[in-house]
Amino acid sequence: MGELPLDINIQEPRWDQSTFLGRARHFFTVTDPRNLLLSGAQLEASRNIVQNYRAGVIMPGLTEDQLWRAKYVYDSAFHPDTGEKVVLIGRMSAQVPMNMTITGCMLIFYRKTPTVVFWQWLNQSFNAVVNYSNRSGDAPITVGQLGTAYVSATTGAVATALGLKSLTKHLPPLVGRFVPFAAVAAANCINIPLMRQRELQVGIPVTNEQGQRLGYSVAAAKQGIFQVVISRICMAIPAMAIPPVIMDTLEKKDFLKRRPWLGAPLQMGLVGFCLVFATPLCCALFPQRSSIHVNRLEPELRAQIQEQNPSIEAVYYNKGL
Repeated sequence: MGELPLDINIQEPRWDQSTFLGRARHFFTVTDPRNLLLSGAQLEASRNIVQNYRAGVIMPGLTEDQLWRAKYVYDSAFHPDTGEKVVLIGRMSAQVPMNMTITGCMLIFYRKTPTVVFWQWLNQSFNAVVNYSNRSGDAPITVGQLGTAYVSATTGAVATALGLKSLTKHLPPLVGRFVPFAAVAAANCINIPLMRQRELQVGIPVTNEQGQRLGYSVAAAKQGIFQVVISRICMAIPAMAIPPVIMDTLEKKDFLKRRPWLGAPLQMGLVGFCLVFATPLCCALFPQRSSIHVNRLEPELRAQIQEQNPSIEAVYYNKGL
């Protein structure tokens, strides 16, 4: 077997990102919960393989499959723009187990105000970590900005949940089961833009097709954040809409009436099953490396780009997750 060639483009995902299927295969790998079990030594080994390969140094005996595996392990734990190691619960591989637990509990404990407040608070605290960990660009965000974003998003989620809960008191029980989803959807519209407000202030890096940085764009940041909000809301729909309908039906059956203790684990399992598929498929709705037409950029940046290269029609950016 000959030495591995140096022309494998590991800057991009392994599968064609211009198709939904290619993006789905990519995100099934990125969100694989088994990546959480990797040790620090394994993560560092993968980072070394990737960084050495990019520098033209190939480990003896390295195969293409091993290179791609190292690339995905590296991507699962390190931020693509800053290179910093992402905190464990902020990684995309933590989405399924964390959301299964939190979402399941929101759906189980939706009747009493204290539990509604607690689980909405916990969910937005988790979302704040995820949104910050998977932001686009490398611009720093201050502690004050983080605090403001966190408090605003948490307050918005709790207020929405309590407001909707009070409105559904006299409606059928099934309607009340959808209050957590409505609160989560509303909170995503608050939490994500606030946690990524720095991008809306200074912009995110945009590059040409070859990856050369051309400047910073607020317009690209707005487009990227909008795409992430849509993906997150769609991600929550199956896990927060399908189990309530199933559980509402099952709880009327004698089987669960005689075994009420089965209700919570069954609902948790349904949520987890939905999330295993919804998480990668909804992340795949938009390309990770998104593009925006030059004409939609800020006038100054557009003029700068067109002056340097008049033939460029679109620029690219990391939309974040």
